[in-house]
Amino acid sequence: MTATGALPGPDGRLRCPWGLSAPDYLGYHDEEWGRPVLGDDALFERLSLEAFQSGLSWLTILRRRPAFRTAFDDFKLTAVAAYGPAERARLLADAGIIRNARKIDAVLANAR
Repeated sequence: MTATGALPGPDGRLRCPWGLSAPDYLGYHDEEWGRPVLGDDALFERLSLEAFQSGLSWLTILRRRPAFRTAFDDFKLTAVAAYGPAERARLLADAGIIRNARKIDAVLANAR
């Protein structure tokens, strides 16, 4: 371990220890963590995923992110803002995402 707490990864590059704790974290650490999130849809996605993460690990959300993107039309604000009762019911039945009614309702309200 270096004085900064960083550890060498499989490629020899230094990374935060949490970034090496699971394969899913490696790409997130290298490509996303600590970088600005730009654009309304991208910010909406991050806000939504952070809301779903509440009470859970970020790793759980990262592993389900492809299913979330599919379920929420890639987090396109205009698409999600138009969701009605049928889409809400579909989301509540989607085993690929976190099926918490309050969190789903919050995402729909935030889109609107």
